[in-house]
Amino acid sequence: MRSNRAKTRAGVSMAATLPMIAGALALGIPAAHADGPARNALTGTRPLWATANADKGAAADSARVNARVYLAGRDAAGLAAYAKAVSDPSSPLYGKHLSAKQAQARFGATKAQVTAVKSWLKSAGLTVTGVTAHYVSVSGDVAAAEKAFGTQLHNYAKGKHTYRAPAKSASAPASLKGAVLTVSGLDNAPHKSDHDEQLPPPDAVFKNAGPFSSYFGSKTASSLPSAYGHKIPYAIQGYTGKQLRPAYGAGKYTGKHVRIAITDAYASPTIAFDAGSYAKKHGDAAWKTGQLHQVLPADYTKTEECGASGWYGEETLDVEAVHAVAPNADVTYVGAASCYDDDLLDSLSKIVDNHLADIVSNSWGDVEGNQTPDLAAAYDQVFQFGAVQGIGFYFSSGDDGDQVAASGVKQVDTPANSAWVTAVGGTSLAVGKGDTYQWETGWGTQKANLSADGKSWDAFPGAFTSGAGGGTSKTVPQPYYQQGIVPKKLATANNKAGNRVVPDIAAIADPNTGFLVGQTQTFPDGTQRYSEYRIGGTSLAAPVIAAVQALAQEARGGKAIGFANPSIYQRYGKKGVFHDVTDNPTGSGLAVARTDFVNGLDASGGLATSVRVLGKDSSLHAVKGYDDVTGVGSPSNGYVQSYKGH
Repeated sequence: MRSNRAKTRAGVSMAATLPMIAGALALGIPAAHADGPARNALTGTRPLWATANADKGAAADSARVNARVYLAGRDAAGLAAYAKAVSDPSSPLYGKHLSAKQAQARFGATKAQVTAVKSWLKSAGLTVTGVTAHYVSVSGDVAAAEKAFGTQLHNYAKGKHTYRAPAKSASAPASLKGAVLTVSGLDNAPHKSDHDEQLPPPDAVFKNAGPFSSYFGSKTASSLPSAYGHKIPYAIQGYTGKQLRPAYGAGKYTGKHVRIAITDAYASPTIAFDAGSYAKKHGDAAWKTGQLHQVLPADYTKTEECGASGWYGEETLDVEAVHAVAPNADVTYVGAASCYDDDLLDSLSKIVDNHLADIVSNSWGDVEGNQTPDLAAAYDQVFQFGAVQGIGFYFSSGDDGDQVAASGVKQVDTPANSAWVTAVGGTSLAVGKGDTYQWETGWGTQKANLSADGKSWDAFPGAFTSGAGGGTSKTVPQPYYQQGIVPKKLATANNKAGNRVVPDIAAIADPNTGFLVGQTQTFPDGTQRYSEYRIGGTSLAAPVIAAVQALAQEARGGKAIGFANPSIYQRYGKKGVFHDVTDNPTGSGLAVARTDFVNGLDASGGLATSVRVLGKDSSLHAVKGYDDVTGVGSPSNGYVQSYKGH
């Protein structure tokens, strides 16, 4: 499972993006104007779907606009440079993190800049509705917005709908001297929703049917057809922390004194009860008083558009997986008011501005083609402020492989594509008897159903269903830490100069070798009760890696790792640090059998039996060395230990 913001993006282009600069922010570029004061273009603010052919004419002057003007700060280039230096083990500045106050004082917007930006916006007739360390929010009519941002706002056909967008890139007065990073909200795809919404009750119950294996291979599907010339095991019931900790080399470490934050949208009303019940039932350390915190918005919005109750399971998975692997880590859940970018950015900013944690797990994202340079710049700025403070961000790489089946276009996910985050890919994990690590494959699943006569698998090995996201970015240049490690063929797939390749590292994700989660759900009779089910996705891999990083930070004596990619790639190739994950670790085809309730609850609606073939991730392949399914691999026994004294 991985929560997707794609279906609900306020003020975000749904078309392919323009190139952006990695390692720097998309700052305004001076543009000459013969008929007025010089202005700086804010690149990426006109979506690609706003074409002449789609133009339906000028937007009404009286139509309302709600926008955010993001502040570039006093030294954007210096921010990026320091974020790199403080994260690079080979730099003399490595580990010299700043406090949130120091970072803001050194790189944040000055009072004079904020005053100047507010004055400019007010002079155009816009009303300032909010000011933070990162942006100035405004509202007003189209006429005022056009005056402020030096562009006309037109209506454009986009698919079956019509949305407003700038007819050319927005701009800001050159007199502001680069104080403006970008502006979001001038396009209004899709619509905005009302405030003060109530969270819905938990989703309808979901249960897995058996038979199950308790560990990989413990129960053979002897009555079902063979696959690859032999009988196959049933899918496991769901791994627990007792099985995952030794698989990734936890040893004696528990994440003590390390703070982990988790971001998602909304908030499960039963998270404390569910997490406590799960830990007690499965032998995890009991949650201590004050160990689990929540930072929530005053209001929730867009609950129907975003499917608010669907995010409860995401939060539950993230919290329980983190605690299962790092049972003594302090966990703070930061819920966004919606699944829109502005609200998700607010959640990330809360963590950075208040330094709520050193490690941040994020199990949500969108396809790169839906990201726009303006919002990419805003995200990168938050990640860079985090890096200078010793905060590392971990993003799931996606659950649809190369995305061709899901979106029709081969592409990676965002924000996992950012050069300033750790993108977490996925594996299928085999933990055997005695909690021993057996092997991992790159997560990629093909499915074939049992034939009507029960003697074969229809069209074996079947069609692709899901797999770890990965591949080469079309917009982000190759970061320095990937150079010399990522194969040239991957790096140059979309650009001869080389681009960012996703992911960086990987962990368990395959739902067929997934994690057992416990959550309060709504049963058909209307009651709400705690129940358990197996789940997976790179939204499992991300919190698992975040928890492993907490163990590594503890091994390091509590010193923050911060932005981890330079440290991760520095360890690449060292003996015993990573499992080098490949598609076929055993030398023969791998598959498991599954029996599922057709109605997702019980056998009353019938059963469906299928074979799930492992290690078949769309067009992506897990091979020896770095690959675009698992990155450098998954943490091995020596990974956590490698941080001791470093």
